[in-house]
Amino acid sequence: MSNPSQEARALTVTFGLPWPDLNDGLFYKDVVRASDSELTVIQFYSKKYKNSAPLQGWLQRIQNGQITIDGGVVRDPSTTLSEQFIRWTKRQRNRTEDLCLVEIGSELVYHRLPWKEPDAPHWLEIIYEDDDMIALNKPSGLQVLPGGLFQQRTVLTQLLWRATKLSPSLMCHEPHPTPVHRLGRGTSGLLLCAKTKLAKTQLAAYFADGTSHIGGSSIEYSKTSSELGTVRKILKIYRALVTGIVCENKVNVNQPIGIVQYPGVAKGLYVASPSGKPALSKVEVLERDRNKNCTLVQVEIQSGRPHQIRIHLAFIGHPLLGDPLYVVGGGPQCSDSEYVDDSFALDGGFLRPTKPVPGDCGYSLHAHQVTLSHITTNELIIISAPLPPNLRTRKEVQEIGMR
Repeated sequence: MSNPSQEARALTVTFGLPWPDLNDGLFYKDVVRASDSELTVIQFYSKKYKNSAPLQGWLQRIQNGQITIDGGVVRDPSTTLSEQFIRWTKRQRNRTEDLCLVEIGSELVYHRLPWKEPDAPHWLEIIYEDDDMIALNKPSGLQVLPGGLFQQRTVLTQLLWRATKLSPSLMCHEPHPTPVHRLGRGTSGLLLCAKTKLAKTQLAAYFADGTSHIGGSSIEYSKTSSELGTVRKILKIYRALVTGIVCENKVNVNQPIGIVQYPGVAKGLYVASPSGKPALSKVEVLERDRNKNCTLVQVEIQSGRPHQIRIHLAFIGHPLLGDPLYVVGGGPQCSDSEYVDDSFALDGGFLRPTKPVPGDCGYSLHAHQVTLSHITTNELIIISAPLPPNLRTRKEVQEIGMR
């Protein structure tokens, strides 16, 4: 087949540093505003960060000395954020008490103490790199960006550590490589990262354009590079193993995706919803295994809604094999949105949810291939992430065995 596209040369470079036992904790900064002036410290935090901890948890954090106002520790939860003198204990040498004015514009800081994050792989493989971008092969179990329990054990952290190791002065002068899209923690495969601000802007626009123009044509390989402006600039192909036997060889799923309240997910859970935002997935059957009652499929996503493939395949009656969250219909196994658990962990925050959440792993989904118009040369390139053994067709397994 003749076309202007080029299969990107595969690299075998791996990198990654082991995770420390504890992360560095976090500092959440706020500024006292006029609208906050009548609130107490406990009212401010339990209202603004109600998804972080229950009331008793915030009381524990305040009394533990994890809140400061303009650098001074505040342990009295009834301290009012108004223009008045208050008294706090300042544990520094032999000084026990100081006076400080809490006024509009004062800085409040909550220090979340360091904690041990759940286990996560740390090795990453570089499968493509040039002056503008890096393509990584992300392992299942590694989160892309900080969030929830994972603030350090992420792809972003490993990219930062690698950039600092390669050029210690990089942090002071240039941005380090940054992921331009997300993959679920349990999803493996190809992750694009930008090395410059311009690359980040353009690659982000590629992904956003695909989502905002659902229904457009796929990339046509017969097009010349000068004609690519009339079609999508990026095409994403995934492999997945689903439960049951998919009867049709090809299925287009255009079910909208919306958000519902769900315990343990502060901003809500993405589900199949008639009132949601448009989404389109093109599913093609590669192989059916009637003995194991599962089907190997290829999925092209034209939009990029969170957990789109998991939701769409579940919506058509074929959830991903091993998916702990999404079931037939495109919703969660349990949708008890009214349930609230006020128990809290040692740091005052909510305990880890006992019900499945989006970051739980166990399913088989792999970002296999990206075809894109290069942001600098406009050349059409194809980047592929090696397939896990359980997502290869019998023919692909035989071909690998013959090498």
